[in-house]
Amino acid sequence: MHLSLREPSLPPFHTARLLVIGDVMLDRYWLGNTSRVSPEAPVPIVNVQEREERLGGAANVACNIRQLGSDVTLLGVIGFDEAGEHLLAELKAMHIHADLYQSKHVSTVVKLRVLSKHQQLLRMDFEKPYLDDRIEAELLTRFKGALPSVQLVILSDYLKGTLRHPDVFIRAAKAANVPVLVDPKSTDVHRYNGATWLTPNLKEFENMVGQCLNEEEMVQKGQTLLRSHDLQHLLITRSEAGMSLIEQDNVVHLPAVSHEIYDVTGAGDTVISTLGAALASGASSLDAVRLSNIAAGIAVTKLGATAVSLQELTRACFGNCAHAFGRVDETQLLAIVKQLRASGKKMVFTNGCYDIIHAGHIASLQMAKALGDYLIVAVNSDESIKALKGQHRPINSLTHRCQVLAELRAVDWVIPFADSTPKRLLNLIKPEVLAKGGDYTLDQVVGADIVRSYGGEVHVLQHGITLSTTNLIRNMQSLKPEHQLLVTEDEH
Repeated sequence: MHLSLREPSLPPFHTARLLVIGDVMLDRYWLGNTSRVSPEAPVPIVNVQEREERLGGAANVACNIRQLGSDVTLLGVIGFDEAGEHLLAELKAMHIHADLYQSKHVSTVVKLRVLSKHQQLLRMDFEKPYLDDRIEAELLTRFKGALPSVQLVILSDYLKGTLRHPDVFIRAAKAANVPVLVDPKSTDVHRYNGATWLTPNLKEFENMVGQCLNEEEMVQKGQTLLRSHDLQHLLITRSEAGMSLIEQDNVVHLPAVSHEIYDVTGAGDTVISTLGAALASGASSLDAVRLSNIAAGIAVTKLGATAVSLQELTRACFGNCAHAFGRVDETQLLAIVKQLRASGKKMVFTNGCYDIIHAGHIASLQMAKALGDYLIVAVNSDESIKALKGQHRPINSLTHRCQVLAELRAVDWVIPFADSTPKRLLNLIKPEVLAKGGDYTLDQVVGADIVRSYGGEVHVLQHGITLSTTNLIRNMQSLKPEHQLLVTEDEH
């Protein structure tokens, strides 16, 4: 089945926890101008003006996962050398849990690329293959220890020595009921027996099964591969031909996302990391593949192995509305709602003063977001709060309240309103769901009648946290003067 592109739903990437094991590398880039040929040999002279260092191999997979907002642990092997120390520093800066085995018998794998005017002129690889049963045994112990806390495992095999026996790790993950995704480089598919997903490119796939003259032959050989090696899903990346998802009872061909190809370095890492993070976040197989296809289209427009961020992926899925995440005005919000409604997305609406945000607010917002795809939070203006609560409120200005709300993971858009109730906004945007936290009955929720009139849902969110902004303020006001001073100093 050939499938046209559509916008997949973005899963809650921040809920996913993944484990990546494989060959960790450091990618180095030397960039400069070249205007003459060496008198010593017919080669260009590059005047190096800039140097960059990036995470490569399995580390790049982990980096891509982290950029999507998921938690990730990285297992691998590095040396006690300058490149290894640099890798550790980069991983720490990315908030990636790096459980790397350092050995004096191993050299950290480094790939050095020399470029001029965006063209790669030379690549030099610094690597020393190693065979060490003790290292493999230690990695397996750490791997098994990490399995209970993750939802999915990715094996990033570049044939550098870390995954000498990937089948051992696959069996351990299966025993723990954790899905395994493998980005393979070996032509020996027996190494990957029992994996949940295999994600070769077309060349790698043909190296495994032989040349495929057409799609029908590719599918036939792919399904045979699934049966003979106890695999469940096969995702073949086919460059300008897109991707093919092959399962025993289902085949889907996705066209490539149209972009000008700049550099394919690291595109495979982007595919498997996006696929894995999406699956671990609860996305369907098809939506996860669609997202990885979109992410790959972004990756090839960049120089070198560069991670695709959640913002870039969101923008690619939903266009200009992605620029408006955070605080918006009514014109922006109407445009967003129109675009998302055309894509079949479910919007949740909630409202409040949010003067001093506490645990009750957080719980309500998280519960509200779980009711749909996107959460819109309407916030009372300063003037409307004064009318409702008195001249001593709000404690925090509208600007500050919106800023805090916009930084919360559960919140997609924040819209201020000056009316005493959100009824006008509800009539304007007609959200699919109206949610309200607190001790209300459904009939007491302001705007419930409006939402029900067009078939929408109304929910009262009961989270069991008994906190009140008004009571918090009263408690602070009742503090003794010396305690009030301490509070003020702490806030500064």
